[in-house]
Amino acid sequence: MPQSLVMIVAHLVFSTKNRSPVLFPQVRPALYAYMSGILHQQTCRAIIIDGVEDHVHILCSLSKTLAPCKVVEEVKTGSSKWLKLQDPVLRDFHWQNGYGMFSVGPSDMDATQEYVRNQEAHHAMVTFQDEYRRFLTKNGVPFDERYVWD
Repeated sequence: MPQSLVMIVAHLVFSTKNRSPVLFPQVRPALYAYMSGILHQQTCRAIIIDGVEDHVHILCSLSKTLAPCKVVEEVKTGSSKWLKLQDPVLRDFHWQNGYGMFSVGPSDMDATQEYVRNQEAHHAMVTFQDEYRRFLTKNGVPFDERYVWD
């Protein structure tokens, strides 16, 4: 076969350091656009990006030539540097060290997009930590509470 054709879709989730509620509504649209640009530079495609004041959800197709951890590193590093320049309050901004990345199959795409799109309503009832525990459990990811949060 002369071509390498790939469609790997991932749902990426990560929070601000210590879940600090600093992703203000007025900065989020530009942040998501900036993250989308970082993904595009890595031959990935942002499908939808949304979140709330303390974390972000990214649904994207991954590059066939880059390791997922490299994609995450670029998104987090680039967006962190960008955020620090947006407001003096954010000059010490950091993302949490870790992240969660979960595969999304074709039959789950619509539901996942809808889930990401409705973060504000969802988090009126559920904390990030409870949401993240559910993702880990649903996806069969073993975890130790002592090492999940920073």
